Amino acid sequence: MNPIIIAENVKSIFSLPEISVRINELINSGDASNEQLAEIILHDPALTVKLLKLANSPYFGFPRAVETVSHAVSLIGHKELRNLVVATSVTSTFKNIPPDLVDMSAFWYHSITCGVFARLFAAEKKSKEQERFFIAGLLQGIGKLVLFSQYPSESREVLNYKDQGEAAIRNAELKIFGFTHSQLSAELLKQWQLPIGIWKMIEYQSDPENALIKDSSILHVAVNIANCVELCVSETVGTDETEPAYLTEASNQLGLSSEVIQTIIDKTGPQVDEISALINKS
Repeated sequence: MNPIIIAENVKSIFSLPEISVRINELINSGDASNEQLAEIILHDPALTVKLLKLANSPYFGFPRAVETVSHAVSLIGHKELRNLVVATSVTSTFKNIPPDLVDMSAFWYHSITCGVFARLFAAEKKSKEQERFFIAGLLQGIGKLVLFSQYPSESREVLNYKDQGEAAIRNAELKIFGFTHSQLSAELLKQWQLPIGIWKMIEYQSDPENALIKDSSILHVAVNIANCVELCVSETVGTDETEPAYLTEASNQLGLSSEVIQTIIDKTGPQVDEISALINKS
Protein backbone atom coordinates (compact mmCIF):
# COMPACT_ATOMS: atom_id res chain seq x y z
CA MET A 1 0.00 0.00 0.00
CA ASN A 2 1.07 3.57 -0.66
CA PRO A 3 -0.34 6.60 1.25
CA ILE A 4 -0.02 8.84 -1.83
CA ILE A 5 -2.12 6.50 -3.96
CA ILE A 6 -4.68 6.00 -1.18
CA ALA A 7 -5.02 9.76 -0.68
CA GLU A 8 -5.46 10.28 -4.41
CA ASN A 9 -8.09 7.54 -4.59
CA VAL A 10 -10.19 8.91 -1.71
CA LYS A 11 -10.07 12.59 -2.66
CA SER A 12 -13.50 12.34 -4.26
CA ILE A 13 -14.87 10.60 -1.16
CA PHE A 14 -13.20 12.79 1.45
CA SER A 15 -13.07 16.32 0.09
CA LEU A 16 -13.36 19.67 1.84
CA PRO A 17 -16.61 21.62 1.38
CA GLU A 18 -16.54 24.10 -1.49
CA ILE A 19 -16.35 27.13 0.78
CA SER A 20 -13.21 25.77 2.44
CA VAL A 21 -11.64 25.14 -0.96
CA ARG A 22 -12.47 28.68 -2.15
CA ILE A 23 -11.03 30.32 0.95
CA ASN A 24 -7.93 28.14 0.82
CA GLU A 25 -7.34 28.97 -2.86
CA LEU A 26 -7.86 32.70 -2.28
CA ILE A 27 -5.44 32.80 0.65
CA ASN A 28 -2.89 30.72 -1.28
CA SER A 29 -3.06 33.23 -4.13
CA GLY A 30 -1.62 35.94 -1.89
CA ASP A 31 -4.20 38.45 -3.17
CA ALA A 32 -6.92 37.90 -0.59
CA SER A 33 -8.47 40.95 1.06
CA ASN A 34 -10.45 40.97 4.30
CA GLU A 35 -13.52 42.07 2.37
CA GLN A 36 -13.26 39.24 -0.18
CA LEU A 37 -12.89 36.62 2.53
CA ALA A 38 -15.74 38.07 4.58
CA GLU A 39 -18.02 38.06 1.52
CA ILE A 40 -17.36 34.35 0.89
CA ILE A 41 -18.00 33.47 4.52
CA LEU A 42 -21.25 35.49 4.63
CA HIS A 43 -22.67 33.26 1.90
CA ASP A 44 -22.63 30.41 4.44
CA PRO A 45 -24.86 31.42 7.42
CA ALA A 46 -23.85 28.42 9.54
CA LEU A 47 -20.13 29.14 9.06
CA THR A 48 -20.72 32.84 9.77
CA VAL A 49 -22.33 32.03 13.12
CA LYS A 50 -19.60 29.54 14.03
CA LEU A 51 -16.81 31.96 13.14
CA LEU A 52 -18.30 34.81 15.18
CA LYS A 53 -18.93 32.54 18.17
CA LEU A 54 -15.39 31.20 17.98
CA ALA A 55 -13.94 34.72 17.65
CA ASN A 56 -15.79 35.65 20.85
CA SER A 57 -14.79 32.51 22.74
CA PRO A 58 -12.04 32.06 25.37
CA TYR A 59 -10.01 30.33 22.65
CA PHE A 60 -8.98 33.78 21.40
CA GLY A 61 -9.82 35.95 24.39
CA PHE A 62 -10.22 39.21 22.49
CA PRO A 63 -10.90 42.09 24.94
CA ARG A 64 -13.93 43.43 23.01
CA ALA A 65 -16.88 41.75 21.35
CA VAL A 66 -16.36 40.79 17.71
CA GLU A 67 -19.63 41.62 15.98
CA THR A 68 -18.89 41.37 12.24
CA VAL A 69 -17.20 38.83 10.00
CA SER A 70 -14.89 41.48 8.53
CA HIS A 71 -13.80 42.44 12.05
CA ALA A 72 -13.20 38.78 12.88
CA VAL A 73 -11.11 38.34 9.73
CA SER A 74 -9.02 41.42 10.48
CA LEU A 75 -8.37 40.30 14.07
CA ILE A 76 -7.75 36.63 13.39
CA GLY A 77 -5.66 37.00 10.24
CA HIS A 78 -5.82 35.12 6.96
CA LYS A 79 -3.75 32.06 7.87
CA GLU A 80 -5.59 31.53 11.13
CA LEU A 81 -8.90 32.09 9.36
CA ARG A 82 -8.09 29.34 6.86
CA ASN A 83 -7.33 27.01 9.76
CA LEU A 84 -10.59 27.81 11.52
CA VAL A 85 -12.68 27.40 8.36
CA VAL A 86 -11.13 23.98 7.81
CA ALA A 87 -11.72 23.09 11.46
CA THR A 88 -15.38 24.06 11.36
CA SER A 89 -16.09 22.23 8.10
CA VAL A 90 -13.96 19.10 8.25
CA THR A 91 -16.27 17.11 10.53
CA SER A 92 -18.85 16.96 7.73
CA THR A 93 -16.25 15.49 5.38
CA PHE A 94 -15.91 12.10 7.05
CA LYS A 95 -19.11 10.10 7.02
CA ASN A 96 -20.16 6.45 7.00
CA ILE A 97 -17.20 5.31 9.11
CA PRO A 98 -17.90 1.87 10.65
CA PRO A 99 -19.33 2.62 14.13
CA ASP A 100 -17.81 -0.51 15.60
CA LEU A 101 -14.36 0.94 14.89
CA VAL A 102 -14.81 4.49 16.14
CA ASP A 103 -17.24 6.70 18.02
CA MET A 104 -17.18 9.80 15.83
CA SER A 105 -18.30 12.24 18.53
CA ALA A 106 -15.55 10.96 20.82
CA PHE A 107 -13.06 11.01 17.93
CA TRP A 108 -13.62 14.70 17.20
CA TYR A 109 -13.64 15.63 20.87
CA HIS A 110 -10.31 13.86 21.22
CA SER A 111 -8.99 15.56 18.07
CA ILE A 112 -10.00 18.99 19.38
CA THR A 113 -8.24 18.15 22.65
CA CYS A 114 -5.08 17.36 20.66
CA GLY A 115 -5.43 20.67 18.84
CA VAL A 116 -5.89 22.76 21.95
CA PHE A 117 -2.99 21.05 23.70
CA ALA A 118 -0.76 21.60 20.65
CA ARG A 119 -1.67 25.28 20.46
CA LEU A 120 -1.07 25.84 24.19
CA PHE A 121 2.27 24.01 24.14
CA ALA A 122 3.29 26.03 21.07
CA ALA A 123 2.37 29.22 22.92
CA GLU A 124 4.43 28.09 25.90
CA LYS A 125 7.42 27.60 23.59
CA LYS A 126 6.67 30.89 21.74
CA SER A 127 6.48 29.10 18.39
CA LYS A 128 5.47 31.04 15.27
CA GLU A 129 1.93 30.95 13.86
CA GLN A 130 0.48 29.10 16.81
CA GLU A 131 -2.94 28.55 15.23
CA ARG A 132 -1.47 26.03 12.76
CA PHE A 133 -0.68 23.81 15.75
CA PHE A 134 -4.38 23.66 16.53
CA ILE A 135 -5.27 22.55 13.01
CA ALA A 136 -2.40 20.02 13.03
CA GLY A 137 -3.65 18.55 16.28
CA LEU A 138 -7.23 18.51 15.04
CA LEU A 139 -6.40 16.76 11.77
CA GLN A 140 -3.48 14.49 12.70
CA GLY A 141 -5.83 11.52 13.13
CA ILE A 142 -7.88 11.74 9.93
CA GLY A 143 -5.70 9.07 8.35
CA LYS A 144 -7.30 6.66 10.80
CA LEU A 145 -10.74 7.56 9.47
CA VAL A 146 -9.62 6.91 5.90
CA LEU A 147 -8.23 3.52 6.92
CA PHE A 148 -11.35 2.66 8.95
CA SER A 149 -13.47 3.47 5.91
CA GLN A 150 -11.39 1.82 3.19
CA TYR A 151 -9.67 -1.01 5.09
CA PRO A 152 -11.91 -1.99 8.05
CA SER A 153 -10.57 -5.53 8.43
CA GLU A 154 -6.94 -4.41 8.54
CA SER A 155 -7.89 -1.57 10.90
CA ARG A 156 -9.41 -4.07 13.32
CA GLU A 157 -6.08 -5.88 13.35
CA VAL A 158 -4.34 -2.63 14.30
CA LEU A 159 -6.87 -1.95 17.08
CA ASN A 160 -5.87 -5.27 18.67
CA TYR A 161 -2.69 -3.46 19.78
CA LYS A 162 -4.41 -0.42 21.28
CA ASP A 163 -3.87 -1.53 24.89
CA GLN A 164 -0.10 -1.72 24.28
CA GLY A 165 0.36 2.00 23.62
CA GLU A 166 1.09 4.30 20.71
CA ALA A 167 4.41 2.69 19.79
CA ALA A 168 2.71 -0.70 19.38
CA ILE A 169 -0.04 0.83 17.24
CA ARG A 170 2.53 2.59 15.06
CA ASN A 171 4.46 -0.65 14.59
CA ALA A 172 1.27 -2.52 13.76
CA GLU A 173 0.34 0.08 11.14
CA LEU A 174 3.79 -0.18 9.58
CA LYS A 175 3.53 -3.97 9.51
CA ILE A 176 -0.03 -4.15 8.16
CA PHE A 177 -0.20 -1.08 5.90
CA GLY A 178 3.44 -0.17 5.34
CA PHE A 179 2.91 3.36 6.69
CA THR A 180 1.38 5.13 9.70
CA HIS A 181 -1.96 6.91 9.91
CA SER A 182 0.02 10.13 10.51
CA GLN A 183 1.72 9.75 7.14
CA LEU A 184 -1.65 9.19 5.46
CA SER A 185 -3.13 12.21 7.26
CA ALA A 186 -0.25 14.35 6.05
CA GLU A 187 -0.61 13.15 2.46
CA LEU A 188 -4.33 13.90 2.37
CA LEU A 189 -3.77 17.40 3.79
CA LYS A 190 -1.00 17.94 1.25
CA GLN A 191 -3.42 17.06 -1.55
CA TRP A 192 -5.99 19.40 0.00
CA GLN A 193 -3.27 22.06 -0.48
CA LEU A 194 -2.96 22.97 3.19
CA PRO A 195 0.32 24.66 4.14
CA ILE A 196 3.46 22.56 4.43
CA GLY A 197 3.91 23.81 7.99
CA ILE A 198 0.80 21.85 8.95
CA TRP A 199 1.09 18.57 7.06
CA LYS A 200 4.85 18.23 7.57
CA MET A 201 4.39 18.54 11.33
CA ILE A 202 1.83 15.73 11.20
CA GLU A 203 3.93 13.55 8.90
CA TYR A 204 6.72 13.24 11.45
CA GLN A 205 4.95 13.52 14.79
CA SER A 206 4.72 9.76 15.31
CA ASP A 207 8.30 9.09 14.14
CA PRO A 208 10.54 9.13 17.25
CA GLU A 209 13.64 10.24 15.35
CA ASN A 210 12.15 12.88 13.07
CA ALA A 211 9.75 14.12 15.75
CA LEU A 212 12.76 15.68 17.44
CA ILE A 213 12.07 18.55 15.03
CA LYS A 214 10.54 21.16 17.34
CA ASP A 215 7.12 21.51 15.70
CA SER A 216 6.60 17.76 15.36
CA SER A 217 7.85 17.24 18.90
CA ILE A 218 5.28 19.70 20.24
CA LEU A 219 2.53 17.87 18.35
CA HIS A 220 3.88 14.50 19.54
CA VAL A 221 3.66 15.58 23.18
CA ALA A 222 0.19 17.08 22.68
CA VAL A 223 -1.20 13.93 21.05
CA ASN A 224 0.29 11.58 23.63
CA ILE A 225 -1.03 13.63 26.54
CA ALA A 226 -4.45 13.83 24.90
CA ASN A 227 -4.36 10.04 24.57
CA CYS A 228 -3.95 9.83 28.33
CA VAL A 229 -7.01 11.98 29.06
CA GLU A 230 -9.34 11.28 26.11
CA LEU A 231 -10.25 8.06 24.31
CA CYS A 232 -11.50 7.93 20.72
CA VAL A 233 -12.03 4.23 20.05
CA SER A 234 -15.35 2.55 20.75
CA GLU A 235 -13.95 -0.01 23.15
CA THR A 236 -12.47 0.71 26.55
CA VAL A 237 -8.71 1.19 26.65
CA GLY A 238 -6.72 0.28 29.73
CA THR A 239 -5.70 3.26 31.87
CA ASP A 240 -2.82 1.56 33.66
CA GLU A 241 -0.45 2.01 30.72
CA THR A 242 2.86 3.56 31.71
CA GLU A 243 3.95 6.86 30.20
CA PRO A 244 5.69 6.28 26.83
CA ALA A 245 9.46 6.72 27.08
CA TYR A 246 9.58 8.98 24.07
CA LEU A 247 6.93 11.29 25.53
CA THR A 248 9.32 11.94 28.41
CA GLU A 249 12.22 12.44 25.98
CA ALA A 250 10.25 14.89 23.84
CA SER A 251 8.95 16.77 26.88
CA ASN A 252 12.45 17.13 28.27
CA GLN A 253 13.80 18.30 24.92
CA LEU A 254 11.14 21.00 24.79
CA GLY A 255 11.77 21.99 28.39
CA LEU A 256 8.21 21.18 29.42
CA SER A 257 8.23 20.32 33.10
CA SER A 258 5.50 18.23 34.66
CA GLU A 259 4.27 21.36 36.42
CA VAL A 260 3.92 23.26 33.12
CA ILE A 261 2.17 20.32 31.50
CA GLN A 262 -0.29 20.03 34.39
CA THR A 263 -1.03 23.76 34.26
CA ILE A 264 -1.83 23.47 30.56
CA ILE A 265 -4.00 20.39 31.15
CA ASP A 266 -5.97 22.33 33.77
CA LYS A 267 -6.81 25.17 31.37
CA THR A 268 -7.59 22.97 28.37
CA GLY A 269 -11.02 21.62 29.35
CA PRO A 270 -13.18 24.76 28.93
CA GLN A 271 -11.61 25.59 25.55
CA VAL A 272 -12.14 22.05 24.28
CA ASP A 273 -15.78 22.01 25.41
CA GLU A 274 -16.60 25.31 23.76
CA ILE A 275 -14.83 24.57 20.47
CA SER A 276 -16.34 21.07 20.37
CA ALA A 277 -19.83 22.52 20.76
CA LEU A 278 -19.21 24.90 17.86
CA ILE A 279 -17.44 22.53 15.47
CA ASN A 280 -19.76 19.59 15.97
CA LYS A 281 -22.95 21.64 15.88
CA SER A 282 -24.90 20.88 12.74
